[in-house]
Amino acid sequence: MRKGLHNGAKDAFSVLVSSPILIDSHCHIVFRNFDDDLDEVAARWRQAGVASLLHACVEPAEIPAIRALADRFPELRYSVGVHPLDTQHWNPQTQSLLRDAALEDPRVVAIGELGLDLYRDSNLEQQLAVLRPQLDLATELDLPVIIHCRDAFDPMTLELRQRQKEGRCPRGVMHCWGGTTEDMEICLDLGLYISFSGTVTFPKAEAIHACAREVPQNRFLVETDCPFLAPVPRRGKRNEPAYVEAVASRVAELRGESLALVASSSTANARRLFSLP
Repeated sequence: MRKGLHNGAKDAFSVLVSSPILIDSHCHIVFRNFDDDLDEVAARWRQAGVASLLHACVEPAEIPAIRALADRFPELRYSVGVHPLDTQHWNPQTQSLLRDAALEDPRVVAIGELGLDLYRDSNLEQQLAVLRPQLDLATELDLPVIIHCRDAFDPMTLELRQRQKEGRCPRGVMHCWGGTTEDMEICLDLGLYISFSGTVTFPKAEAIHACAREVPQNRFLVETDCPFLAPVPRRGKRNEPAYVEAVASRVAELRGESLALVASSSTANARRLFSLP
C-alpha cells in the first residue's frame, strides 16, 4: 500500500483488489424498469467488481438511448442490431443505419442481438432475411456477432456452416446458452464462444451444467441478460448486472474452480472477443 493514502482510500482500494473483476457480456439496462434507480444499480455492479458491460441492442430505435447510457457510464460498450423477434423493424435502409451507427462510435463493439427464434414465432424465412444482412455487415466491419438462438439450432448452424465454408462466418458468441454438450461442440467448431446466464444457476438445467463443466477455459463468457433470467436465489425478480457474480460463482462451482479463476478467464475472453476495456 502506498504511503499517504487516507483510510477511506485504503478501504476502497482494498475492495477493488479483493473483488474478482467481472464483465457482464450481455445486458439490457435501457429498459424502462431501470428508469427509477439506475444510479443505484450502477453502484451495485461496481461494488460487485463488474468492470465492463456490453449492452445488447434489439432494434435500431434503441441506439440513441443506449449511446446516451455509454456517455453516462464509461464502462459500457454496446452492439447495434435487430433481434429475430423484432423483424418488423427491418427495412431496406436498416443495414445502412446499423453500419453508420457502428462506424460513428468506437464504443460499438458487436453486431446484434441477431439470430433465429422459432420458440415464439414461426416466420423462419423472414427471420433469415433479417439475419443474413447483419451477418454480412459483421463480416464487412470485422465485428463479432451476438447470437440469439432459441428452438432454431439446426437452421442457425446450417447458415453459419455454409458461411464458414465460404470464408465469411463472423466470430461471435452464442448468448444465454441453453444447448447440449453436442450442440456446444458444433458452436465451438464454428469459432463461437459460449455465454452462460442465470439459467446456469437453475437446479434442473442439467444440460447447461454439463456444458459449463466441459467448455474450454478460453471460450466461455458470463452474462446476466438483465432484466431477464435473474439467477438463484433472485429467480423471478428483476435481474441486474451485479448479479453476474452469481452466474460466475455457479460456473466456478460446476467446474471445481475458484471464482477468481472463472472471473479472470471469462473477463479475458470477453475482452478478447469484444475489445472491451
